[in-house]
Amino acid sequence: MEKLKQKFQENAPKKRRGRPPRHGGYSLITRGELPDNRRYLAPYLTGVREGLIQDLGPTEADLTTAQKVMVDRVVNYLGIVRLIEEHVKERGIFQNPQGFLNPALSQNYLAYCGHIQRALVALGIDKRQGERELGFGEYIEAVKAKTAKAGGDPCQEAKG
Repeated sequence: MEKLKQKFQENAPKKRRGRPPRHGGYSLITRGELPDNRRYLAPYLTGVREGLIQDLGPTEADLTTAQKVMVDRVVNYLGIVRLIEEHVKERGIFQNPQGFLNPALSQNYLAYCGHIQRALVALGIDKRQGERELGFGEYIEAVKAKTAKAGGDPCQEAKG
């Protein structure tokens, strides 16, 4: 047993001195800016914010104050989630030889994903919003409008 412990200690990676690497979510929360090594995420987050604003109202002026706050909160949470994902991509899922899950994943990741999902539901954004099916009455009106443009009778076209 002693030989096994000694062999493990010899092969174990050396402890690094200094501050351990972090995912950077805290700097996004406190300072409102991305860490220097993650600045490439800014265009993605800006695009998501613009997309959410377009989904809720054509312009930001059309949104209520509560909607603006929720959109900003979603983008902030999404930024933290993306920072954690990038950190895990670089460092790995397991942080040490004992196989413990990376603390950023085990403590924070799922909580922030849940916050994003609840905020999107509160905003009324549905994943199938763009694919909404027409009801029967809406379908009949759409067919009538389409045939009226074409100058035909919808009843005659159905028989024909």
